[in-house]
Amino acid sequence: MDNTLPAILLIVISYLIGSIPSGVIVSRFFFGFDIRDKGSGNMGSTNVFRVLGRKWGIIVQLADILKGIIPVILAFWLIPDSMLWALLAGICSTIGHIFPVFSHFKGGKGINTLAGMLIAIDPLDTTVALIIFLLVFVSTGIVSLGSMLAAIMLTLSLILRQNILTVRVDGYYILLPFFVAISFLVILTHKKNISRLLKGTENRFSLPWLQRTSKKGK
Repeated sequence: MDNTLPAILLIVISYLIGSIPSGVIVSRFFFGFDIRDKGSGNMGSTNVFRVLGRKWGIIVQLADILKGIIPVILAFWLIPDSMLWALLAGICSTIGHIFPVFSHFKGGKGINTLAGMLIAIDPLDTTVALIIFLLVFVSTGIVSLGSMLAAIMLTLSLILRQNILTVRVDGYYILLPFFVAISFLVILTHKKNISRLLKGTENRFSLPWLQRTSKKGK
């Protein structure tokens, strides 16, 4: 069976799903302003958490994660047993989130959408990366640092399982270059964050346990 038409539909639909501006929709519909005009100027869930609070941040985060999961499920349905097309669908959705056609191509960093794609494709290595993210976030309150280290750990975990632990990973040679590309993409979209990290001015959440530690230090 010719997969040309299903593949074209998959790429277009995945990009359009990723382009749905969850943060912008929530801020405009419920609060009457564009979230990109507040805080860090980003429409992602981190800025929504900071500007609109925990409840709306969680809602946007879950919506953005679903934008990564749905295209992968759709890919396996349209083109069964094709890891390559599932990855492409997830990547297209992530690109849609970063450069959304519905919001003048000014989107978020794509971390949640990317995470959704990875949850659907490779839950084990994604879990390892998530643990790293949580450890970094809980200990520092810095989302960007956790995101970048998690992206790097995603690739390292895959390599470790296949080559050190000698676990046969289905689709390893397809997954590996994509995971490396993902790591670079995450770092690339965090250039401003890296600059602020080096200057010591990066935004961080004020976590209660960090505040207590800081007070003890004083």
